[in-house]
Amino acid sequence: MRDVLVLCPQERDLAAIHAAMLERDYCIHFGGSDLDQLEAFDPEDFLESLADTPAEGVVGTKDQSALLAALLAEGRDLPGPRPAALVACQHKPTSREIQRRVAPEATPDFALLDGHVPFGTPFFVKPVVGRLSQNVYRIDAPGDLVGLHEFDRYTTRYARIAALAGADPDSVHGFLAEELLSGDEVTLEGYVHGRTTTPIGVTDSVKYPGTFSFERFEYPSRLPEERQAELSDVAARVLPALGFEGGFFNVEFFVPSEGPAQIIEVNGRIASQFAPLVQGLHGRSTYDALFELACGEDPRWQTGLPDGVGVSYCLRVFEDAFVEAVPDPEEGVEILVRPGLLLSEQGVNDSQSYRLAILYGFGETRVEAVDRCREWAQGLSFRLAPVPVR
Repeated sequence: MRDVLVLCPQERDLAAIHAAMLERDYCIHFGGSDLDQLEAFDPEDFLESLADTPAEGVVGTKDQSALLAALLAEGRDLPGPRPAALVACQHKPTSREIQRRVAPEATPDFALLDGHVPFGTPFFVKPVVGRLSQNVYRIDAPGDLVGLHEFDRYTTRYARIAALAGADPDSVHGFLAEELLSGDEVTLEGYVHGRTTTPIGVTDSVKYPGTFSFERFEYPSRLPEERQAELSDVAARVLPALGFEGGFFNVEFFVPSEGPAQIIEVNGRIASQFAPLVQGLHGRSTYDALFELACGEDPRWQTGLPDGVGVSYCLRVFEDAFVEAVPDPEEGVEILVRPGLLLSEQGVNDSQSYRLAILYGFGETRVEAVDRCREWAQGLSFRLAPVPVR
């Protein structure tokens, strides 16, 4: 059995690995714990602590753990994406410059925010290095730029990890301004092996009405075949230009009704939230393919369009609250908060809302799958109280 080391696993990783029954084919080792649950973290000490852990492949499923995995794999001369390629994906100005060179039609206008308004409002700003729509803002007037702030703990920790990959730690701070985009928001997931880019599938992203907060992700996408082929073509140009090889990626796009698709961002990692959807509809887990890639093998992914629709549904609230109680664990539900804390004191949230749970549901039709998830979400027994006055 091959040894695979999974770095900083989240609960979702453990569930997906178990669901894919990967313990039958691999001796799986877990190093560290979910970085979102840690206040302090020293990347050099962490990597040193794994020196004697056997591994023929190393994986991480979040941006920072994926970069740590790449550093460890490079140090041991194991397969997988190189750290420089992951930094090129994760550092948005670098990624945008490369996108503009090889896929100009798919790259929005952008500029580093350095104290002046780079182009006409409205536009979006996002951290130079960030995640999950945190601290992403729409700017409708210059005054909206006042008070922008990064997620300091995340950015500071990323700077220390990226420095081990040869990046300038100061370069990860600040904001990028980008032109306002519109259209259907989708994610293309796939992998690169032997310089060949293989698409897995396209998932639609649907937001709560009038917000920037995602309500659900629907797989497979509604997009027609020719538009999905367009996304695959863009990815096949961008990923090699970023130097990305031997790993999973996902590329988020806006797809307007007319004109070329526009890249939102490129992520050099698996889309872990979509893994249950892919496995439920195709019978094969993307984690299975991830482990094969980590060991230097071609996953040879061959699936057609699935029968039915899978939905990853995100239950959110739009005001802070004190969590008094949460539902008991059940299959198909990820509980994202703990009792005894404010919503704002836990979890990974965007600038408008707070996540409570993620549910995975399926149906023969899109409407059936969405209705099933909404009904299930409404029945979850979260007990929230107003924020105490202090």
